[in-house]
Amino acid sequence: MTSGKRSAISADVSGVTVALTVAQGCPARVSMSMCPRWPRPPTENPRPPAVEEPTYLAALQCFQMAGARIVPVASDADGLDPASLREVVAGEKPALLYLVPTFANPTGRTLPAARRAEIAEIAAENSVWLVEDDPYGELRYRGSAVASLASISDRTVYLGSFSKIGAPGMRLGWLRAPAELLRTLVIVKQAADLHTSTVDQAAAASYLAHTDLDAHVARLCVEYGARRDAMVAALPSTVPDGTTWSDPDGGMFVWLRLPGDVDSAVLLKEALKHDVAFVPGAPFFATTPDRATFRMSFTSTTPEEIREGMARLAKVLR
Repeated sequence: MTSGKRSAISADVSGVTVALTVAQGCPARVSMSMCPRWPRPPTENPRPPAVEEPTYLAALQCFQMAGARIVPVASDADGLDPASLREVVAGEKPALLYLVPTFANPTGRTLPAARRAEIAEIAAENSVWLVEDDPYGELRYRGSAVASLASISDRTVYLGSFSKIGAPGMRLGWLRAPAELLRTLVIVKQAADLHTSTVDQAAAASYLAHTDLDAHVARLCVEYGARRDAMVAALPSTVPDGTTWSDPDGGMFVWLRLPGDVDSAVLLKEALKHDVAFVPGAPFFATTPDRATFRMSFTSTTPEEIREGMARLAKVLR
């Protein structure tokens, strides 16, 4: 995948000297190399990973598989709260911070530039690695792009994926990291899965050599943007009064919180009876879950199907 139109994946994150490798499987696997992988003697006190709360479910699962004690960092409507990060860094001294700063999974939020700069500053001051998971960053439907953390911090490991911008079945990703860190990451990856499928890499290289990926992403943005608009427009007539939701500028997800003491997992059972589904929010929390939350995805169905699905969901929620 180092040939063809996207040979310089590094061009997407300018100004940082890095090296490149390809990866397959759990996008947070890179983070596991910076965390304790096996039970440690009681006398040891390894530095834990910190994560935005809520965050990507598979990342939490990867950290849990590594036996790591996960430390949450609070967030609000603008994403991760730097003030909360300072408290966590002072009290827990994490080795790394994992986050999806652009069109986050599950919330759809995008971290503003000012907060990114403050987070980069905190990381530099406290020797904290930033793991920037960015599979959705190119899927922007409105507004202007925000500079990546990797472009302003040399303590960043940057993750990307073809599964969101190429094809869902193209389970092939990459990471960019400072050269001094990359060798360790490659060794850990080899220990985890030996190597990334050569066939998959060859297929991706052929795809890139014969496809205008930028034009493909532009088409996705037009189509996904219409689907996002359909879902957001239908929300006021779908959810009860007092519900809050994110209004993403891109990505794939809308994040909602219902009023009162409700459990979205219970509501899902009722929704399924109407042949409509969503993802309950509890699994996206590292510690105490907010069970009134849930995630909806708008990319896999047409605007017409979304409107029908929202009408069905209204029968359950209202």
